[in-house]
Parts: sequence; structure tokens; C-alpha cells
Amino acid sequence: MPILAREPDMWPQSLFEQRLPADGNACWWVFYTLSRREKSLSRRLLAGRIPFYAPVVPKRINAPNGRVRTSYKPLFPNYVFMFGTDEQRYWAMTTNCVSRWMRVHDGQQLAEDLRRIWQLIRMGTPMTVEARITPGQQVRVRTGPFAGFEGIVVRRCRKTHLLVCVHFINQAVSIELTDCQLEPI
Repeated sequence: MPILAREPDMWPQSLFEQRLPADGNACWWVFYTLSRREKSLSRRLLAGRIPFYAPVVPKRINAPNGRVRTSYKPLFPNYVFMFGTDEQRYWAMTTNCVSRWMRVHDGQQLAEDLRRIWQLIRMGTPMTVEARITPGQQVRVRTGPFAGFEGIVVRRCRKTHLLVCVHFINQAVSIELTDCQLEPI
């Protein structure tokens, strides 16, 4: 099976660069997809021109023939985030890709969390997905390319990591930083 080229993981491409309408009809929804159906749902939402985000990250694979290949894996397996109306949510449910759905009550917080994840992916930062958010000190990055990012500090293998959280699904990614780059909030 050949490795597919990178597909759009967001529509519109300016989803996090613009202010989404705050009318009473549209809101954020989180879909938990059937196994390995994130990209299928993303393709259908793209075809329907419905705003969505399903973050993917490159993963380098050493093929048996010695070549290095790059595939694109979902950052949060089985999760797709959509900004739309109840009718669009219903349409997404009819795609046979969705197992469960959740309405997001604090859409501004989710949008901000996803915007930070999107920025980290665009910077090409190596990330580690964290299954659960662990308690720790809330910090802000003072210097470097991540200046201004806020998150929670965790220590793993004597290294400092900054957790950037998506609170609604209780998952996060971590990036490695040095203590001197951080300041308590």
C-alpha cells in the first residue's frame, strides 16, 4: 500500500487566523470517529465546505528497502473538531465515520487550545502526545520561538516539558524546553 500525500487537515486554511462567527447557530463540536476514520470524515467535511480541524503530524518511517518515507498520522487519534450548526453535525453523523459526538460549551477555550496546537505543528516542533493532563505549575515561555505560549510544566527523564493542552478532550502535547525559558504565571 503506497503512502498517501498529505491531505488538508483543516478547512478553511485560515480557520485560526480569523474570528469565527459567534451567532447562536454555529458552535464547536468534537467527533470521536470509528477506528482509523479521521481522514475519511475530514475529506467529507472538506467536500461539504464545513469548517473543521483534524491535526496531523508527519511521521518518518524507515522502509525495508532503506528509503525514508513520511506518512501523516492524526495527532489525536479518533478526534475531529468541527465548527458548524446542528444540521451540519447531523450531516457529519450520517457519514458512518462518527462513533460519538460532543457539543463544546466553551468554544473560545477549545478554539484557543486548537490554535496553539496548530501553531506548534506549523513550527515543525517535535511533539509527544500525552494521554492525560497531569497537575503541575502553570507557566509562560519567555524566550525563543515559543515565547508567549502558556502551559503546564512536567518533568520526564530529568528533562523539562511544556504541556499544551486541549482541555475539552483531556489530552495534550508536550515540547521539550529548558527551565531558563520559563516563567511562572
